[in-house]
Amino acid sequence: MNKPIGIFITGTDTGVGKTVVAAGLALVLKERGMRVGVMKPVATGCFGDGKRLVSEDAVYLFEAAENEYAPLTNPLRFRNPLAPSVASVIEKKEIPIEKILKAFKELQRHYDFLIVEGIGGLLVPITKEYFVANLIHEMGLPLLIVAKGGLGTINHTLLTVDAAVMRGFEIRGIIFNRMPRVNFSIAEITNPKVVHDLTGVPILGTLPDLEDVDVERCRFGTLREVFKERVELDRLLGLQTVS
Repeated sequence: MNKPIGIFITGTDTGVGKTVVAAGLALVLKERGMRVGVMKPVATGCFGDGKRLVSEDAVYLFEAAENEYAPLTNPLRFRNPLAPSVASVIEKKEIPIEKILKAFKELQRHYDFLIVEGIGGLLVPITKEYFVANLIHEMGLPLLIVAKGGLGTINHTLLTVDAAVMRGFEIRGIIFNRMPRVNFSIAEITNPKVVHDLTGVPILGTLPDLEDVDVERCRFGTLREVFKERVELDRLLGLQTVS
């Protein structure tokens, strides 16, 4: 069986917890002895001055994977928390797609497996005519979708799956994130099965909202242990057939 080469993590919306899922995957793969690389190709809402802008999400991934090539992890950064195409206009900065792809290919040389976290969802515009979906196509990676658990997620998740299928992407599965540990709503209880029944896409796990995990303060807490317990890792990696 061929060695897994990587995964692209997208979300049904902004703020669904893609970074935490990506970091959890990195922590578990690292424990398995894999040299795992991480990448946040474009980040907005960064802090710092001038060329020293820093993405908290990229730093979190970088630390989770214990990587060595920071400039390659997050090649494009913007201060304003907007779609990249909008932030680039406001900040008068170009978005060279070739710089992203060059960094991606360079990271492939150094690591066994690459975890690439997108920005927002599939149709977030990186430039006026180039979307996150275009980047996934050029990278040639299978897709992991991160969704919220509550009300509204059926529509958002089905739209994401539909957009991915139309573009011919391989969808490894869906992870429902930030689920409550207690006092589930009826929507949170029923949504995973409903989404699976309507799309046929495997539900690879559900992750609770972890109080000891903090992206801003770079705290991982029990993320690795919970990820191992609640996510079907072999299916995510394509090492096990999904029935």
